[in-house]
Amino acid sequence: MLLGVNIDHVATLRNARGDKDPNVSAAAIICEMAGADGITTHLREDRRHIKDSDVYELKKILKTRLNLEMAVTEEMQKIALELLPENCCLVPEKRAELTTEGGLDVCAQIEKITKFVQPLNKAGIIVSLFIDPDLKQIDAAKKTGAAFIELHTGSFSEAFGTVDEQVEFDKLKNAARYAQSIGLKVNAGHGLTYENVHRMKEIPELVELNIGHNIVAKALFVGLENAVRQMKDLIK
Repeated sequence: MLLGVNIDHVATLRNARGDKDPNVSAAAIICEMAGADGITTHLREDRRHIKDSDVYELKKILKTRLNLEMAVTEEMQKIALELLPENCCLVPEKRAELTTEGGLDVCAQIEKITKFVQPLNKAGIIVSLFIDPDLKQIDAAKKTGAAFIELHTGSFSEAFGTVDEQVEFDKLKNAARYAQSIGLKVNAGHGLTYENVHRMKEIPELVELNIGHNIVAKALFVGLENAVRQMKDLIK
C-alpha cells in the first residue's frame, strides 16, 4: 500500500506568520526522502494554506507524484490543465469548513463531473473522486470516467475505539471490494492516524492512503522525516 503525504498544514503554519518558513517545498523533499510515494496538496478556493506558487514549485521539484486536490470549478480545472499534476482528486469544498466534511455527491451532479473529468483524462491526468463509502456513489463515479475513487475514512476515524468502529470499517471494506469489482481503483483518506491506520491493511483493494494532519502533528515532536517513516512502517 502506498502513502501519499498531504503537506497542507505545513503551509498553514507558514501562513500564520506570513513568512517563508516552514518551507513547503523543503517539507515535500523530506517526505519523499522518508519514503512518501506521492505528495498531496489541496489548492482551496480561498487559498487558506497551499498557494498557487506552491503547487507550481512542487510540480518542478518532486521526484514522486503531485496529487492536486481541488473543487469542481472552472478555475481549478484551468489550473490543473496548465499544471498537469500526475493525479487530481476532486473534493467537495465549503468556505466555512475547517476541513473537508464529507464525500463528493457524484449522484447529484454526474453530468457536471463527467464533463469536468473528460479534459483531465485527455491531458493524461489520473483522476479520483473523493466519495463516501456508498455503493450508489461508486456507481456514479464509474460513469464519470474517473479511474480512481478515494474513500472518505472520516466516519471510521471518528468511530474508532467505539462500538460503531466495525460498522464503519465494514462500509469501507465492502465499498472497496465493490469498486474494484466494477473496474475502479481505490484510495482512501481523511482522519487516519497512527492509532487507527493499521486497520486499512485489512482492505486488500486499497492502492494508496492519503494522510496529512496527523503526520504533520507528529512531526512537531519527532521531526518530519521520522513521522513519515513511522507512518510508512505502519502501512507496510
